[in-house]
Amino acid sequence: MNSRRKRIEELLSGGEYTPSQLARIFGVKVSVIVEDLRHIAKSRRGEVYISPAKCRKCGFVFKPEVKIPKRCPRCKSEWIDEPRFKIISQNP
Repeated sequence: MNSRRKRIEELLSGGEYTPSQLARIFGVKVSVIVEDLRHIAKSRRGEVYISPAKCRKCGFVFKPEVKIPKRCPRCKSEWIDEPRFKIISQNP
C-alpha cells in the first residue's frame, strides 16, 4: 500500500485539488495535508503547479505558496478561495 503522500501525488498528477478537498478524501486535518504538500513540492521541484489563493471579496491574488491564507491583506475579508495544487510532469 502506498503512503498518503504517494497517493496525494497520484491524485495531483490527474487534476487540481485544494488542501480541504484532499483532507476530506484522506480523512485527516487540513494542516496534515499542508505539511504533505510542502514535502511533495520540495521533493518534486518545479513539478508542482500552485494556482494561488484569491480573495472572493476584492479579488486580491496571493503569492502561489503552500499555505492557506486566513485574511486578505487588502480588504481584511476572510472569504478566501484556497490555493489549488497540481503536478505537471517534466518528462515528455
